[in-house]
Amino acid sequence: MAKGGGGGGTDGWGQYFGQYITRPVVNNAVGGTSARSFTNLGLFNTLIGQVKAGDYVIIEFGHNDGTSGAVDNGNEDAVGDAYNLTQTVTESNGSTQVIRSFNFYITNAVQSLLAKGAIPIVSSQTPDNLWSGNVISPPSRFVPYAKEVAGNTSTVYVDHYDYVARAFQALGESTVNTFYPMDHLHTSPAGANVVAEAFVRGLLCSNSALKNFVNSAGKAVPSTLVLFHLSLKPRG
Repeated sequence: MAKGGGGGGTDGWGQYFGQYITRPVVNNAVGGTSARSFTNLGLFNTLIGQVKAGDYVIIEFGHNDGTSGAVDNGNEDAVGDAYNLTQTVTESNGSTQVIRSFNFYITNAVQSLLAKGAIPIVSSQTPDNLWSGNVISPPSRFVPYAKEVAGNTSTVYVDHYDYVARAFQALGESTVNTFYPMDHLHTSPAGANVVAEAFVRGLLCSNSALKNFVNSAGKAVPSTLVLFHLSLKPRG
């Protein structure tokens, strides 16, 4: 989502979303952050301070939220979807820290945005470029977590994972591989644009009023693979 992606000629889909919508788009995504680190670095607070009533805010995390092993990396969330769930992790200096769940961090952000009169949209993370045979990898646990947060806060949910998976499945693994010049996570500008188009398609299929601001280019985004559906269980 972030500008510049992970370097090496990559870019995030947030940079391309604006060409499909008539309202101004500000991309506040920061590469390498998780729901936890975006909170702890004060980035959510900065965003909440900037928004005005009626602003739409798309929230999408998950790629950096997984467990980091024996030593905390500053990004991982407590494992599980309960709001009050906590977990103690060990820092590199041997000290410990209590962390909270993905649902805790995202729910708090959504509620703060709602209190400002903003209109949050909770979006699931996108797929990694990992395949099993000719099928894209199953979603991580953060995809259903995002859906759960949206449901619990009565917020619009866009299953960005599913719409990107549909697009990638249509294009095929060989083509999709060209979208990932560095690793299985960070897209090229062309790949980022496909991911942006997938979000637009998901938005058009949602009940969000933001879809009323999708322009002609956005409305022309193909409704790829309506028959394609991933029935695989989320990976942990």
